[in-house]
Amino acid sequence: MVAVERSLPSDEGRALFDLVEDLCAKELAPRAAEYEAEERFPREVFRTLGRAGLLGLPYDEKYGGGGQPYEVYLQVVEELARNWLTVGLGVSVHSLSCYGLATFGSEEQKQRWLPDMLGGEQLGAYCLSEPQSGSDAAALTTRATRVGGGDEPDAYTVTGTKAWITHAGQADFYTLMVRTSDDGPKGISALLAEAGTPGMTFGKPENKMGMRGSVTAQVLLDGARVPADRLLGAEGQGFTIALSALEAGRLGIAACAVGVAQAALDAAVEYAKTRQQFGKSIADFQGLGFLLADMATGVATGRAAYLAAARRRDEGLAYGTEAAMAKLYCTDMAMRVTTDAVQVFGGYGYTADFPVERYMREAKVLQIVEGTNQVQRLVISRALTRA
Repeated sequence: MVAVERSLPSDEGRALFDLVEDLCAKELAPRAAEYEAEERFPREVFRTLGRAGLLGLPYDEKYGGGGQPYEVYLQVVEELARNWLTVGLGVSVHSLSCYGLATFGSEEQKQRWLPDMLGGEQLGAYCLSEPQSGSDAAALTTRATRVGGGDEPDAYTVTGTKAWITHAGQADFYTLMVRTSDDGPKGISALLAEAGTPGMTFGKPENKMGMRGSVTAQVLLDGARVPADRLLGAEGQGFTIALSALEAGRLGIAACAVGVAQAALDAAVEYAKTRQQFGKSIADFQGLGFLLADMATGVATGRAAYLAAARRRDEGLAYGTEAAMAKLYCTDMAMRVTTDAVQVFGGYGYTADFPVERYMREAKVLQIVEGTNQVQRLVISRALTRA
């Protein structure tokens, strides 16, 4: 692997990263290619990471989290994705799923549910998108109706379909964005539903181009009964929760993109040093050397972009525009770098015998999730022209 200089501001962060690198070498790298080829979800790997304290890194230690700054957490996500995107992105999605409770939940709710969510045994899913409302999240139609009273406990009955949900059918809890009134974005609320909720089932996993080890499916809600005390924040606050969560989630995707691009660069550099043509290694040819230089520059620039946004978040500064920029740049860069890595391998790069074709397929989805890159450009342009 190409050496990467990490920005780890404390001894604790450096020790944490040593643990991450050890787990990646022993638990992730040996499984990744086989599991992806067989479309096997690595639930046991997430349990291992959880028991090592890696599923709650950016959250308060009071509730069982790691208490780590985003600057450190995102570099962990990057390293996980460098070794296996299914796992790196899964950790980011889990963190996103915990965000609503950790940020908007009451103290009673946090003490009741957050320790189990952060403690390592549970895995979360974030449910915002629907078949007809992807980028237009405010158009979601999944309906939650308040019921109960008298001898019947207060609850919401939820009906609708959530689409493109990572960990659907595998998660232990689901953060649902639902419509509680017809008042546009102000009519959206957030509910925390347990796996096994009556009336909640799952569609057939999507047959994806990449990330085949990660389960993506619809969440089908047919009168699913969610207790009313699982409302996060106030009714009508769900859209605010969703947008706030996505700012943090976009940084997770940016880190994943840098991880995949770094993996592709690692493979391309090693291959270029060992592959012989015309009596010398192909790395000695200027045309290919310049290609590697551009790849390395893109990876380093992407890492600097997401870390700069993370530091703003850690300092309590607004970072939404910077998160959009990082997600946009890093994911476009990853697509470019993985494509170039295939080119370095030549015909071999187009075969499944080498990992770069998988990296190229995986990179594509990162330009789509957590808001397409067209949406990121919209976010950035509006910030530039806002009075």
